[in-house]
Order: sequence, then structure tokens, then C-alpha cells
Amino acid sequence: MTLSPAMWQRVRAGLPPDPLRVADVALQEAGALGAERVAESREALAARVLGAGPLETWLDDPAVTDLAVNGDGRVWVDRGDGMEWTGAIVAADDARALAVRLAARAGRRLDEASPWVDGQLPSGARLHAVLPPLVAGGPHITIRIPARDHLSFGALEGAGMFPSAWGVVLREVVARRLAFVVSGGTGAGKTTLLAALLGLVDPTDRVLVVEDVRELHVDHPHVVRLEARPPNVEGMGEVTMTTLVRQSLRMRPDRIVVGEVRGAEVRELLAALNTGHEGGCGTVHANAPEDVVARFEALGALAGLGPAAVRAQLAAAVDVVVHVTRRGGARRVQTISALFRRGGEPVVETALSSDDGGRVSEVGPAWPALACRLGLDADAVPAGPAATPRQRGDAPGRGSAS
Repeated sequence: MTLSPAMWQRVRAGLPPDPLRVADVALQEAGALGAERVAESREALAARVLGAGPLETWLDDPAVTDLAVNGDGRVWVDRGDGMEWTGAIVAADDARALAVRLAARAGRRLDEASPWVDGQLPSGARLHAVLPPLVAGGPHITIRIPARDHLSFGALEGAGMFPSAWGVVLREVVARRLAFVVSGGTGAGKTTLLAALLGLVDPTDRVLVVEDVRELHVDHPHVVRLEARPPNVEGMGEVTMTTLVRQSLRMRPDRIVVGEVRGAEVRELLAALNTGHEGGCGTVHANAPEDVVARFEALGALAGLGPAAVRAQLAAAVDVVVHVTRRGGARRVQTISALFRRGGEPVVETALSSDDGGRVSEVGPAWPALACRLGLDADAVPAGPAATPRQRGDAPGRGSAS
């Protein structure tokens, strides 16, 4: 497309593109293109200079949850069944220009001095990009697309993310202010479930949400959000999750939420949960609920805490572990577990578990103690006809030894 002298004057003046200026450029071609093609030209140009260019097609697809451009230029998307190649290839120069433009849209800088970026696009999508030589070939771009519909707890329940009989259990975990973590792998639905559970919090509670990049969409009238900030190219201005968790303690929180516990902020979180801030929660990457203790130990090491110190605080801080998994396109709550203190050590024991089809398949030994803490009848097992209860001996509650 050839720009008119007036448009070149705007470029030389340093005026950034915006929807109105893009429309003006398209109108310059009305005589050559005709009225019908002006709109098409405007949309194509807007995608190229304002949006995601060749990626717009997939970003607009409601089925796509993740998009990636690899160093070879191939475009991959996840529509719920794992990553698949779209058949499209983006040239290296175009991919670099796209990565730089998207970084700018996220308020970040991407160049040789700052060769990677992690930020949020205006649409809410999470952007990560890395430039060579840190990666082979051309730039690597990864975009996590947020859900278009932010599902409520009731919607997740109706969609079968967990057995319907478990609804009362999860509701009581929130209502009785038990501290919990949602564990699982990447893309398993941790953030979706946590946001839905926070929607059940008493409207009078003040909820402090601390995140590295804003992803939690919480339907609650009193939410205060704190978001970390990376350093600039001079290495200045960084605001870490650790700092934000510490600051949140001074903001009169009723509940402290860490969107994803993945670094040294675990020290401040455990300290907060052990100093009267009940009902705190967050997500953590773990392959199984039993791995949560080891995961916290590893994160504690980043904060200079020894394993013994982490275990002692964890045993007194966290009550429940809700583990989610992804099988194909289905994201489900696989287990609800209780975290007990046994011989001074934290132990995660299963209370309820379900099979891949979302039916309850087993009642674990932690159910009677958890039911007692939740004020539920332990004999009225929320298991349904598919349950096959195993031995349900008494299990101690949090803070007791055996």
C-alpha cells in the first residue's frame, strides 16, 4: 500500500498508529480499491500495525487457548486437544517485527538489550517472547489466551469440572475460611477454578490478589489487585512478587491470594497464613497432590528457607489441596485432599478422588476429618453410585500430631 504525502508527514512527525489513522490510510486507497474493498483493506492494515497481524485469525478463534510461533516460523495452536500445527509459517523478519510490536502493546521493550518479555496484551492475553540467540532460529512467541467467558463456580459445576456432589465440599472450604492451594500442571485449569472459588467469598471480605501477570478474573465486589513489574533495560524499577505479598499485609486484607506461587514469595505467603490471615489461597504447579510439599520445599529454598522450616510452616498454614488435571480437552478436579501434621511433618492425604470421566471413584482416609472441619456428615459420603470407599480410619485435623 502506498501512503499519501499527508500520511508520510504523520509518520515523520512520529505520530503512532491508532484506529482513526489506520482508517485514514485505507481511505486514501478508495479510488483504487473501490468502496467495498476499503473496509477489507482497513481491517488488514489494522491487524498488521495495531494487532497481531498473521496471528489474528487464531487469536479470534474462541476454541484456541494457546498460540505459539517457533523459531522456524511455524504457527501452533491448542484448541483443547494439545498443540497442533496450523500449516502457517511466518517469516523470521515478520516474526521479529510482530514480537516487538506485541511487546510494545504490552508496555514492554524487546530488543538485543532486553531479549525476552513477559507481559499482558490489552486483550488480556499473556505474551511471552524470546529473541535469538537465546533461542534457535527466529523469535519464539507464546500467547496464552484468557477464557472469553469467565465461568462462575456454578457454571463449572454444571459443566462437570467436578462431581456435582463435591460442590458443597468446595463451597464449605471457602465459607469456613480454610487455606487451600489449587495444584496441577500447565493448562490444567488452576486459574479458572481458583477464580471461580474466589467468587464464593463473602462479599464483605477484602480480597488482596497478588500476581506476576494479571490472569485471575474474580467476580467479587471488593478485590484489590497487585501486579509485579520487571526491571527496565537498565536493571532498575523491578517490583517482585515477594515485595507485593509483603505490601499486601499492610493493606488490611481479609484474604490474601497469590495467583501462582512460584518463587521466593512463598516465604511471605506462609508467614501471612500463619499470622491470622485465614482463607488464603493460590495455585502451584505440581504433578500430583502428594508433590505439593516437595514443591513448597523447592520454592522455599529460593527464599533461603531450609526444608525443615518450610515443612513446619506449611503444616500449620495450608488445610486443603485441590488437584486439577487435563485429559485431552477435559479439565477436571481429580482429588480433594487434606494437609495434616503427622509427627511434626506435613502430609497430604486424599479425601475424595474421581476418575477421568468425572465420576467419584474413591473416598480416601482423610474424608472423615475433613468432613468434620467442614461441618458435614462424614457418613453422607459425597460419592454417588460410582464410589468404592476404601478404609476410612480417623485422620487428625490440621495442627495435631499422631
